Amino acid sequence: MINNPLSGIKVLDFSQFLAGPYASLRLADLGADVIKIEKSGTGDLSRYLYVSDTVIDGDSTIFHAINRNKKSVEVDLKSDADKEQVWALIDEADVVIQNFRPGVIERLGFGYDAVKKRKPDIVYGSVSGYGVGNAWEKLPGQDLLAQARSGIMWLSGGANDGPVAIGLPIADILAGAALTQGLLALLFRRERTGEGGLIETSLIEAIADLQFELLSTFMNGDGKMPERPHNAPAHAFLAAPYGVYRTRNGHLAIAMNDLTKLADCLKLEASFQEMDNFKHREAIKAELSAHLEAGDTEVWMEAMIAADIWAAPVMDWDETLNSGVLQSMGMLQDVKRGELNIKAMSMPMRIDGEQNKTSSAAPRLGQDNMILSKGWRGR
Repeated sequence: MINNPLSGIKVLDFSQFLAGPYASLRLADLGADVIKIEKSGTGDLSRYLYVSDTVIDGDSTIFHAINRNKKSVEVDLKSDADKEQVWALIDEADVVIQNFRPGVIERLGFGYDAVKKRKPDIVYGSVSGYGVGNAWEKLPGQDLLAQARSGIMWLSGGANDGPVAIGLPIADILAGAALTQGLLALLFRRERTGEGGLIETSLIEAIADLQFELLSTFMNGDGKMPERPHNAPAHAFLAAPYGVYRTRNGHLAIAMNDLTKLADCLKLEASFQEMDNFKHREAIKAELSAHLEAGDTEVWMEAMIAADIWAAPVMDWDETLNSGVLQSMGMLQDVKRGELNIKAMSMPMRIDGEQNKTSSAAPRLGQDNMILSKGWRGR
């Protein structure tokens, strides 16, 4: 059984790359009918502009990952004829998404005010780099650059490291997730009142929100930046033993734990009873590091699991996938593009106990252009 709570919802997606397409991916996973509006001849930049050199059937892996289960039409948004065809799709749409730089979608004629005038109950989602009405408004809205401007790079790594970027497009994904939440809220409101609306978010808002706990601590504290530990760095604020430690054959992560209980479990002779785990964080972590390096991860983990210590081995992707846990939760699936079988992720949630699966891979550029002439219902 496939649960599609958004079945019948039509989404027109002008966005490209990650933040906007992540939102439309989530809507598609929940059963919405998503049509990508792509630039004639080239399409979504993420089809080819990406760091990986892995290409699947002519498109980058990121395009496949974030655009499964969608349709594609290619149009020239500067062409009056093509624009009329897009307007015809908007007439049938429930949701419109865009992530151009501020002002671009308005110049193309499809900004929120223009779309609302034509279709008053439209739910419209917009994501930008830094919002509007501020000094950063016109700067390029790219994930690494948003990380750099957000302060987050000073939270990871050790005391002697420079700024450390998060190794994935966290701002893009979080902005897409925030946009999805807003779109679903407005769709719910529309069901109750008939009123459409506009939801706006940005990379900088999303990545600032990710830091709400630590930023709140900083703003309400003494104004001092947190000091990253020299030993076993993992969190700029939390006390020992919180960190990632090297073992003889790998690494393990240790979270918040009673230090005496931890020392007993590890048969560590040094006593931490008289040591403050904030004030003496470096000394405690140094002692733990030296002790843990002398043993294997598996041995330490066996003892800590038995003693109910909060710890985990640091796994690579092979180890994570070989654990079988993601498979048991339905997080992996195969999708098809023609005869080609592509390995993909699934929606990270279940509905009524069931994991939705989709058989459709990311679309080829313009493969659904018949929609432009026949409309949503006539295809």
